Order: sequence, then C-alpha cells, then structure tokens
Amino acid sequence: MNFPLYLANRISKSGARKYSRLIVRVAIAGIMLGLAVMILAIAILKGFKGSIIEKERGFNGDITIYKHNLNNSYESSPFSIRTDSLLLIKKIAGVKELNAFATKPGIINAEDEIEGVVLKGIDSAYNQEKLRKILVEGNVINFTDSIPAQQQILISRYTANRLKLKLGDDFLMYFVQEPLRKRKFTIVGIYNLGVEEIDKTYVIGDLSLIRRLNKWSDNEVGGYEIMTSHFGKVEEINQRILDALPIQLLSVTVVSQFPEIFDWLALLDINSQIILILMILVASINMISALLILILERTNMIGILKALGLTNLSIRKVFLYNALRLIGLGLLLGNILGIGLCVLQYYTHWFKLDEKDYYISYVPIDIGIQEIMLLNIGTTLLCLLALLVPSGLVSRITPIKAIRFK
Repeated sequence: MNFPLYLANRISKSGARKYSRLIVRVAIAGIMLGLAVMILAIAILKGFKGSIIEKERGFNGDITIYKHNLNNSYESSPFSIRTDSLLLIKKIAGVKELNAFATKPGIINAEDEIEGVVLKGIDSAYNQEKLRKILVEGNVINFTDSIPAQQQILISRYTANRLKLKLGDDFLMYFVQEPLRKRKFTIVGIYNLGVEEIDKTYVIGDLSLIRRLNKWSDNEVGGYEIMTSHFGKVEEINQRILDALPIQLLSVTVVSQFPEIFDWLALLDINSQIILILMILVASINMISALLILILERTNMIGILKALGLTNLSIRKVFLYNALRLIGLGLLLGNILGIGLCVLQYYTHWFKLDEKDYYISYVPIDIGIQEIMLLNIGTTLLCLLALLVPSGLVSRITPIKAIRFK
C-alpha cells in the first residue's frame, strides 16, 4: 500500500481549511490561465507564421531560378534550360513542382485612371490551384484556347478598387518599349493575397503574350518557381539546385527574396518564448505559495506523523501528491479554456486583424496534439521541480514543536 498517496487522498477529500482555501484556488487559477495563455500563444504564433509563409510560397514559390545578371528591374531577362537539365532538377530530392513564368512592367489605362503594374505571365503547365485559393471573385485563366487566354487577366482587389474595375471589365495595358505596345485585357478573376507589396504590383496573365511582346522563342522564360515538399529544408534543397544549374543561372529562396517578412516572423518566436517562460514562472510561484500554506496548516499533523515514525521523504510525498492533484485540476481547466478558445476562433474568426499591417484579416489558429501534450508535460514537470524546495520545509519541523503548534 502506498501510504503517502492514501494520506494525500484523505487530506484532499477532507477539504481545504479556511486559511488555505483561497490560496489553493488562486494556484489552480494561475495554472489554468497560464496553460490557456501558452496554448493560445503557440496556436496563434504557429497559425500566423503558417498563414504568412503559405501566402508568400503560394505566389512566389519556395525557390526562384532566374538569369544571373545586373538586371534589377521588373523586366525578366530571358533564358532557356535544356530538357535534360529540367528533368535533372525535377528529380532532386525535395523538389515538388517546377513552374515557368516571366514578368513585364506595364501601365493600365481604365476609366481615365492609370496604374503602373507588373504583368506576371504563366502558362498552361502552371499549377493554378495556389492562385485559386486566393481568388475572391471569378476564376483562373483558361488555357484551353491559346488565343482567348492571351486576353484574360487576374488583378488584385487592391488594383480593382483603385481603378474602379470589376469582374468582366475590359481595359488597355501599355507596355513601354520600342515601339510602344498596347493590349486589351478582360478581367476573369480578382485575387486578394493580403500582402500589399504584391497586391498593388502584380497582375497575372499569359506567358505566351510576354514572349510575343519581347520576341522570345517558345522555350525561353523569365524564371522558374519551384515548390518543395519540405519548407524547413528549403536552403538545403536550394543548394542542390544551385549545383545542378548552369553557371549563368542563379536560384534564391523566398526567405532571401523577402528577408524583412521572415525576420519579422523570427522575432515572433522570441516573443512566444518569453510568454511561455513568464507563464510557467507565474504558475510555479502560485504552486509554491499554495504548498507552503498547506504545509504550515498541517504542521500539527506533520509532527504526529513524525512521532509515529514516518520519514521526512514520505511526508514530503504526501504534500507533493496533493500538489500534483491541484496541478492536474489546473491543467484540466486550462486545456478546456485554451483549446475551447482556439476552436472558437478557428471556426468563427471572431478576433479580427488589420490586413494592411498583419497580412491577414483575422487571428489564425494552428495547433496539434503534440504541442498540447508537450505544454502539459512541461508545465507539470517544472511545477513539481519548483515544489521540491518548499516541500523540504517538512524536514525542518520537529515533532515536539509541531504537536504543540496551533
């Protein structure tokens, strides 16, 4: 029979004394709120980072291949890769997709309004599912017939609002070159990525149109977007691609292309770590206070147990078992509160954000069983470790003084 456990259960069932009842409730509330805040912090951070990274990956790919030169403009420099070289890149471990594209700056003229944009050209082999996910109206480009496809275009909601355009409208776009070229486009889709730098810059059309305007051959492109199967290994995959490319070509990751965004996301990790440390400290201090009060209230009982021959270790176990029960109750309530708020936000998007500042219109949530289990286990272990010090007070209590203690 585990006597310390039996005695701890009897103490807990007998109810808390009037002096310790409040501090015990405060300790439980501290653990509950601490765990709930930690669950929400991890869920929001993971959801926020995942949403922003998916936006950047969806529009730009994980890795971009382009011609290595001094061209810093939006006008793509043409190049071509032999078929066998393309197949070699596709066979690199971690490479999931390879999509051709090109860019060309232009000026939209609509309703006596003008707007400078960059036409991003894609072809029929381009995976448009990632574009479909950010569409708010209309559909993606239909490449079934190559001639009408050259007149179809996707514009951002930002550009549509500025130029007072809507789905199905036509407009002229001028391309500054010698001689000046203009083309008529029909809006077949309106997208909203939520990243203002991209929304106000890009429209999406047919790659073959850019080839015709620039007099490129059919196998020339402005670049290739590569999607990887594991974003966490993107730098390693990029190095393999660099080794397979001709010397005149270069590949860069989306992290290198948009360092300010990914540096900002890295700072969020630090904020999350600080929150976790503070919440665990608060929960531990609350439990230490509760255990000290419980020991002081049971001083008389401790003296009797020592007089009957119970060891200091066994008596310490009594209070640690009792504290573990309080921790368990706090964790249970904390999980209910934290997971409940996560589920509520996940399905209702109740808490909103300013999309201009945060690139997303609501607080995103993403958390798994593994993170919740680690938070629960970590909180339990750290609280118990913190309780080893105050439980040592038991060894300083002498039977004679304790029995006379009122």
